[in-house]
Amino acid sequence: MDLNRKTAFQVLMDVEKNGAYSNLSLNSFISRNNPDSPAFVRELVYGVLKNKYLLDWYIGQLVKTGLSKVKKPDLMLLRIGAYQLSFMNSVPEFAAVNETVNLAKKEARGREGFINGVLRSYIRNRNNLKGPDRSRGTAHYFSVLYSVEPWIAELWIKAYGEEKTEEILKASNQTPQLSIRVNIMKTSVPQLKERLTDLGFEVFDSHFSRRALLVRGSRLMESEPYCEGMFSVQDQASVMVSDMLGAAPGDRVIDVCAAPGGKTFATAELMAGEGVIYAMDKYEHKLKLMEAQSQRAGLNNIRLILRDSRKPDTNLTECADKVLADVPCSGLGVIRRKPEIKYKDNKDMDELILRQHEILCSSAQYVRRGGVLVYSTCTINPAENDEQIVNFLKENGEFRIVQKKQLFPEEGTDGFFMCKMRKE
Repeated sequence: MDLNRKTAFQVLMDVEKNGAYSNLSLNSFISRNNPDSPAFVRELVYGVLKNKYLLDWYIGQLVKTGLSKVKKPDLMLLRIGAYQLSFMNSVPEFAAVNETVNLAKKEARGREGFINGVLRSYIRNRNNLKGPDRSRGTAHYFSVLYSVEPWIAELWIKAYGEEKTEEILKASNQTPQLSIRVNIMKTSVPQLKERLTDLGFEVFDSHFSRRALLVRGSRLMESEPYCEGMFSVQDQASVMVSDMLGAAPGDRVIDVCAAPGGKTFATAELMAGEGVIYAMDKYEHKLKLMEAQSQRAGLNNIRLILRDSRKPDTNLTECADKVLADVPCSGLGVIRRKPEIKYKDNKDMDELILRQHEILCSSAQYVRRGGVLVYSTCTINPAENDEQIVNFLKENGEFRIVQKKQLFPEEGTDGFFMCKMRKE
């Protein structure tokens, strides 16, 4: 059995059945199985996840009884085979079918004949299969074509219109460029760019943050500059949040939802080790991971605090120059990194929005007069972004908007919202 496809199947089933995060599951199974082509595994996993509804649309036309009666392992194998046949030009048709059938002999014993028959039918008939029908409504059409839950398509159409929504959906299905944040406490952007180039990496400047670089090449995380703490992997939009916060040496800063720590570290680097950052999170194991990363980066001015940030720490009332509230959100701006987000329902959206409001109002209590509060999310949902700010300002009239930005994935970054407010 091909270990690459087996690993991809295991990851996809982990995501489907257990709600696992694709990136974490990939790292876990690749480490465990040691397949000879991790890049192939990642391409297959992310490809199937990004196109799941579209693959099902076509496969469903070849299964007379409909997909509702097909068991999950069988359907996942069909998706794996169909994705290779439609999207992976490097894989010969016979290999896509034969290797998937061989995998079925182990993972769907007794169903390999069914898998083989459907995939061979797919090869014969794929040019005659019907595509999604736009006459059933644009949201339905987008939902199938770009493999996303209908409520997401409806949300964006209502907020941004059909043309903008299609741009967002197309970009959300693309593979993002690798972006890194330069640790300016240890090196400069030109120096790191030159060093990585000398090591054989392709390096490009960011148009969004002066501290960010775009890098192409393999085993970047095994390079000496990374081990020496000279950079961290972070999307350009995420770096922009810390840039907007504008912390300076000597500031007292509070990051209320700090884990996994990217924005905390980016802020600490701007402070050049002077002043203090109180980094809060309600999960102890995440704080421990942050501690290890801060040591690698040489950041000694971070104080980790175990706390649910919906409830303010009265000992820190009006003590902070800068406060960052990067709140939990729906994640609709990072679909290109975590495509499983496309298939989540929105049943808990109201509860999530309430939690964001509570965290934002709690965070405001830490800001001194004349201080700054930045609210940010990695989503493209007005209810979690602009509407949150409007509601917050109604209850907190002493704050004024200084700067506001909504980024979209078609701009080349993750979809991020950030708003900087000053307490008068």
